[in-house]
Amino acid sequence: MPYKLLDLSTPAPVLSWAGHELGQDEARMARNVASLPFVFKHVSLMPDVHLGKGALVGSVIATRDAIIPAAVGVDIGCGMCAVKTPYTATQLEGKLKPIRLDLEAAIPVGFNENKEIDKAVSNWQGWRQFKELHPRVKDLESKAMRQMGSLGGGNHFIEVCLDEEENVWLMLHSGSRHIGNALAQRHIETAKELAKIAGAKLPDPDLAHFVQGTPEFESYWRDLQWAQGYAFFNRVVMMNRFKRVVEKHLAGGKPMKPLLEVNCHHNYAERERHFGEDVYVTRKGAVRARETDYGIIPGSMGTRSFIVKGKGNVDSYCSCSHGAGRLMSRNKAKEHFSLDDLIQQTQGVECRKDRGVLDEIPGAYKPIEQVMANQADLVEVVATLKQVVCIKG
Repeated sequence: MPYKLLDLSTPAPVLSWAGHELGQDEARMARNVASLPFVFKHVSLMPDVHLGKGALVGSVIATRDAIIPAAVGVDIGCGMCAVKTPYTATQLEGKLKPIRLDLEAAIPVGFNENKEIDKAVSNWQGWRQFKELHPRVKDLESKAMRQMGSLGGGNHFIEVCLDEEENVWLMLHSGSRHIGNALAQRHIETAKELAKIAGAKLPDPDLAHFVQGTPEFESYWRDLQWAQGYAFFNRVVMMNRFKRVVEKHLAGGKPMKPLLEVNCHHNYAERERHFGEDVYVTRKGAVRARETDYGIIPGSMGTRSFIVKGKGNVDSYCSCSHGAGRLMSRNKAKEHFSLDDLIQQTQGVECRKDRGVLDEIPGAYKPIEQVMANQADLVEVVATLKQVVCIKG
């Protein structure tokens, strides 16, 4: 569907691809962002848009000469990685549980860390810049190294999926772990302190920002790019372990040649050119979708996911949604659904079926089919996936 121009009476227009009217709190959050004087052209809202902190999750914000750390968020570089394998569904028969158990042993989830540091991790070139990061993360280098190659918690996941031709896909969702969170929090604190000192009248304290050309801006931009690189490589490390586990069970350990590989951020910022100008583009829960870009739009632990290719829609700043988007909060989901609901909604999926993942039940998310229908002008579907193994963080 084409976008709707929302009537929010803001200096910058707000374009929405959402299939629902914004709630009062959502409208206020969109209005707050669109009222900032440095916002460029317009704000774009993706079909999975919902409440966030400072800015809506599922929003694309282009800015001139300024950036908002809280709009980027605390899981800097969070995103997805997917690999199409040469294997087929018949090769998985009787092997789903052993694959899941080996994956859980190979990739730490939740608060767990790696007991040993891989050679690939220790050789990552980003460690050379660690000493240049924010002074208040100097003691986190060892932790950052142990966490690289770990999943984290919340809605992060590892999945074995099948497409409509019964091809096996490997997919995972993770970001920059504790180090990204720590860097984000330090810079958000600094931005708020500067706004307070300057007596800035912001519609929301979480919209405190840095201005290009200041030391604070340069420091944040450097740390942001580093954390985005960490997140990207974190997914590479996990995917390499993922591939080895699957190769062990399906090919006797013989290395496979992937048929397609996609690794994309959906919480990040980059310098890009739009409408003839170089601007800073923050995608808070959105994927870049230029005509040359492949992206990943996951549903939930019991619904379909999509590998897509961008259509380069200029009004969305060449972006698309990053998932289905939550329909209800984690606490509300736990109150609303039962364990029996979880078991029913994840039928046919080898996964945990206990109260610890009840907040990730498919019913807590928007219908992914509707989300996809609302962005037909943003992306084309390359493959439709359904998980057969799911490991939650």
